Amino acid sequence: MEGTLWLAILAIFVLLFMSGFFSGSETALTATSRARIHQLEKSGDWRAVIVGRLIASRERLIGALLLGNNLVNILASALATTVFLHLFGEAGVAIATLVMTALVLIFAEVLPKTWAISNPERFAVTVAPIVRVVVGVFAPIVVGVEYIVRALLKVFGVDVSGDTSILSAHEELRGTVDLQHMEGGLVKAERDRIGGLLDLAELEISDVMVHRTNMVALNADESVETLIELALASPHTRLPLWRDETDNFVGVLHAKDLLRALHAAGGDASKIDILQIATPPWFVPDTTSLQDQLNAFLKHKSHFALVVDEYGEVMGLVTLEDILEEIVGEIADEHDVELEGLRPQADGSVIVDGSVPIRDLNRATDWTLPDDEATTIAGLVIHEARMIPEERQIFTFHGFRFTVLRREKNRVTRLRILPLGHKPSQPVSAAPAEQKTSSVVA
Repeated sequence: MEGTLWLAILAIFVLLFMSGFFSGSETALTATSRARIHQLEKSGDWRAVIVGRLIASRERLIGALLLGNNLVNILASALATTVFLHLFGEAGVAIATLVMTALVLIFAEVLPKTWAISNPERFAVTVAPIVRVVVGVFAPIVVGVEYIVRALLKVFGVDVSGDTSILSAHEELRGTVDLQHMEGGLVKAERDRIGGLLDLAELEISDVMVHRTNMVALNADESVETLIELALASPHTRLPLWRDETDNFVGVLHAKDLLRALHAAGGDASKIDILQIATPPWFVPDTTSLQDQLNAFLKHKSHFALVVDEYGEVMGLVTLEDILEEIVGEIADEHDVELEGLRPQADGSVIVDGSVPIRDLNRATDWTLPDDEATTIAGLVIHEARMIPEERQIFTFHGFRFTVLRREKNRVTRLRILPLGHKPSQPVSAAPAEQKTSSVVA
């Protein structure tokens, strides 16, 4: 009888070890990164190939591990009850319950799961060959259990037959990037670059284009000498040409083409025909996504396009650099002119030009002002206020206080923006007593 008792105790510890194996394997295989496993597969690790196949059928994997875990836990509890009844009589049931609860919790649940979660990829590739055998053995039972579960869920109106993910690949990547940034794995600049790349499919040309009011365009009817002087004075290498009317664009002049023509003419500008060296204008719809336009630029081997609305009217221009800046941030060279569009203040507020794009402001300040209804910060204020505000009017929405500092005709040209969480050391410019101020809370 003593030999049988010791065998039962030994069997309990073996079963506890198996329970820990199943628990740790479940945690590791469900927590492991599919991207890292894919990289291990590419490096030639045959165990990673097994892991990839196991997590590809996650429902069956979890079912087999849970089945194995429950079997060994129940068997271990039954053996422990028998052993403690033999040792302590009727009190053995209560003692067995307490002892097995402690042993299972510590050695079969918390310890193996903590170990597995500390390095899930390494744990997963280690246990994968054994788990594959377990899944194969329990497969018929698991299939039957899956069928019963699906049938019961359908009774309650839950359909789990589809294998589609709720989140798209872009959303999963964006969530991963944000999580890595919060945990310190990515600095802000890296997060912005990756986020900008993911945003290309969602943004339209109208969100990043240079508006026609800020375009530098040349009149093709001007003398060649004048055009050369204007081209040299401009920081841009590509300049749209118009004739008769400012809306009638007839070509795009490249500074290098102008230099070649001037050299070929022996420096005699009168021999140059501007329209002969200009390239035909390329017009693109303002609703084109940045991703499609980037592909179009690469396909056409062009860097410049004029943007038109649904009526064919030119709204502005877009360049390859404008799209690349959405990924890498502002690109400046020795010919760029620095514009003071953003000026942080000591009281925590920011003075910003109305023409500054909301996306650029968010990127510079790490704010989250919405850019769905407006492209520029002035457009956002007008959209929320439902009016063209007067100078010194104050509006509050989206957790910020907006003070209109300057207005020119119907354009808001300068604003002060203060996050409501900041307490200004100096009062923000207030309206005179005789002038009413508005407050719009969104």
